[in-house]
Amino acid sequence: MAPKNQRWWLTTDQVELDIDADASVLYAMVSDLPRIGEWSPECRGVDWEGAVGTPVAGTTFVGHNAVGPGRRIRYSRHGCVLVAEPGREFTFVTDEGGRPSTVWRYTFAPAGGGTRVTESYEVRWIPVWARILDVPTNRHRELLANMRTTLENLKTAAESAEGSAGQSEAGARNEAPS
Repeated sequence: MAPKNQRWWLTTDQVELDIDADASVLYAMVSDLPRIGEWSPECRGVDWEGAVGTPVAGTTFVGHNAVGPGRRIRYSRHGCVLVAEPGREFTFVTDEGGRPSTVWRYTFAPAGGGTRVTESYEVRWIPVWARILDVPTNRHRELLANMRTTLENLKTAAESAEGSAGQSEAGARNEAPS
């Protein structure tokens, strides 16, 4: 039998990318779910349920997505943060019909002078109708492409922010006193 991530139905898969930024910076970006739409081609945004400063395990939210041709298929999902370990892991689960459906995980590990970010999904349950639609639309391929795009956009944002901060600090050190 083919490995789980090579079957025609959705089960689990992951994408990783080395980013020249500190794990704490990347974690802060990813765990700020209302900003995820800045990087994700699928998620348009997230609303926390209640006042949330820093998400912790048990924090709930509603995510708003757009998929398909022209991103015309729009839907929202409730979710709950499962793991919130700054600089190490941020994991949440979304629901489908009131049942835990898909677990999304971001892990952060040292890589060279930066951080290897791994984004993964694990489908725990989706309704039969969704599984049927997944086959002709090749949802697995779409998810992999979207995860790659998300991490590439995160890399661009993080590295430009880190580079700008580094340049500002270097410029400040090189200024002559007035």
